[in-house]
Amino acid sequence: MNERRLVEALKRKENWAYEVLYREFAPKIGSIAKSYLNTDDVDDVVQDVFMRIFKGIKKFRGDSKLSTWIYRIAVNVCKDYLQKYKKRNEFLTDFQETDNEDEVYIQPQANEDVLKEVWRSLSAEKVQKALEKLSPEDRLLIKLRDIDGMSYEEIASVLRKPLGTVKSRLHYARKRLGELLKEGEGVEGR
Repeated sequence: MNERRLVEALKRKENWAYEVLYREFAPKIGSIAKSYLNTDDVDDVVQDVFMRIFKGIKKFRGDSKLSTWIYRIAVNVCKDYLQKYKKRNEFLTDFQETDNEDEVYIQPQANEDVLKEVWRSLSAEKVQKALEKLSPEDRLLIKLRDIDGMSYEEIASVLRKPLGTVKSRLHYARKRLGELLKEGEGVEGR
């Protein structure tokens, strides 16, 4: 899809453009919000981001890529939500992990598959727990660079930080993540 054509259609308030924008960016915005806020309950954040996009699209000049502009809005909305929760002394809670005894267990085909799946599950769980211990900005930096594959320049534009600062903070965020993962290994080895 041609970005300029999409932006012009959004400015003209054409329905197809809104549908394309939502289909393309809703999952990415949700992923940023999940990473930044450390919760799966991000529907309100996604909705607020799209409201800001729809209200502000006429001001979009094309100085950056559309995705960079949208990511910047998403980060700003996440920061607003964190401030709102801090002011009200609320905590974001992820209710996804439940001890549900009614869950159906499906036995895998072979022992090798079981071992691989358990290892992947434990590894992903370790990484997720370690990520949860990082600051929201550290989680976001790792997500944008290592998961979404954004360039350092794009991340600097999204976060409105100097390129050197982004590289430095990402380096230290990765280092902290590595230390947390090593700590987790030491605890489980006992």
